Amino acid sequence: MDFFRRLLFLISISALFSFSAFSKEKKIPHGYGGVELGMTLEETKKALRSNTDFGYHGDRDVSLLPGENRVLIETDALGGHEFSFLDRCWFQFFNDKLYIITINLNRERMDHFSIFDTLCKKYGNPVSVSPEKSLWEDENFSMSLEKPLTLKYVDKKTFESLMNKKKVGPSGREITREMFLEGL
Repeated sequence: MDFFRRLLFLISISALFSFSAFSKEKKIPHGYGGVELGMTLEETKKALRSNTDFGYHGDRDVSLLPGENRVLIETDALGGHEFSFLDRCWFQFFNDKLYIITINLNRERMDHFSIFDTLCKKYGNPVSVSPEKSLWEDENFSMSLEKPLTLKYVDKKTFESLMNKKKVGPSGREITREMFLEGL
């Protein structure tokens, strides 16, 4: 009987290690090519300079967005890179932290199915699929493959907080209209 308990214990431990290794493999990425969500503006510029695939040309690619503490880097990977798999890329910052990476892929060199199939093999099935996009996510980050051929990485908490700030309450006219309709 002692032998079976030990065997069961060893099988349980083995399964636990296998499961944790499996779950680590399935963790979705938080960026691409050395650029990761949460990096500062300077860290991102440095990473973009070290990876020529993005086509980053320095500060001329950096813009200020409307609103406070918002910066955008736009790159053109095809400019001067005839064989690039990337096209245009955007890196959005809020409070000096990268919170959205948008990578348009070169449709002449890559196709949607190849990217989708690779992502499924590496990270499992998406949590949602629609004709417009496939979405993989965890509690803090999302990665989507959008049509026609765009990869997008998003820091969900920062994005949601910015979306909540944008929400404007109903106007007085809208409130009185609703009150009227409710009174019918």
